[in-house]
Amino acid sequence: MTIIDTIENPFHTKAARILLVDDDPAMQRAIVGYLTEHNFRATAVSGRKSLMHALAVREPDLVVLDLHLGDDDGLDILREVRTRSVVPVILITGNRREEIDRVLGLELGADDYLTKPFGLRELLARVRAALRRRTMDRLSPARPRECAFHFDGWAFDQRQRNLRSPTGEVVALTKSEFALLSAFVIAPRRPLSREHLLQATRVHEDVFDRSIDVQILRLRRKLEKDARAPRYILTERGVGYKFDVDVEIV
Repeated sequence: MTIIDTIENPFHTKAARILLVDDDPAMQRAIVGYLTEHNFRATAVSGRKSLMHALAVREPDLVVLDLHLGDDDGLDILREVRTRSVVPVILITGNRREEIDRVLGLELGADDYLTKPFGLRELLARVRAALRRRTMDRLSPARPRECAFHFDGWAFDQRQRNLRSPTGEVVALTKSEFALLSAFVIAPRRPLSREHLLQATRVHEDVFDRSIDVQILRLRRKLEKDARAPRYILTERGVGYKFDVDVEIV
């Protein structure tokens, strides 16, 4: 089996497991049936509680999440998923006017989105693309080993995508914040250029290429007691930023 074969069919011996989160029975039947016809093991749940149970029992290879789930808020569900898992998530949004949902969803760590109405062929293509990206990440020889880090009472576990404050509070990170903190903890007390940090945070290059300074400000607000007088993420004039704290790999 070659690397190309693996990318084209990332789960050679077993079909990929897709979990649909949607409370519309007709949509569940249509999507699950279509994905099953195309050699995926697709199942559906209708809300937050059943999704979290499914993640705890056996994590799927990809989640398709409808943001509008009756009593459950899809963005809140996505936040909770991202405190537990790095499973790829494709969002289904209501209509083209709801841009704010798409923006927030991507910033909270979604991998892609579809806007209703959409064709099942497009959904299939996006599912395959998300799984290929995940496989390429796993196969990349340059991909750094995921570790757990401690600094000044904070605990950052890349494997669990989990950040805990010195008081034990779980701090939710967006995808770009997670990538930015990862870049800092592997190079503590070293000045890092804006270009280096921007490259490190390009987790979804075709969407919302924000200024690195905006990303730094958002991460400071989560780490620092006073983001205007930071202790950890210091500005290096003419260079970029430095993570000015001792970091221990555990």
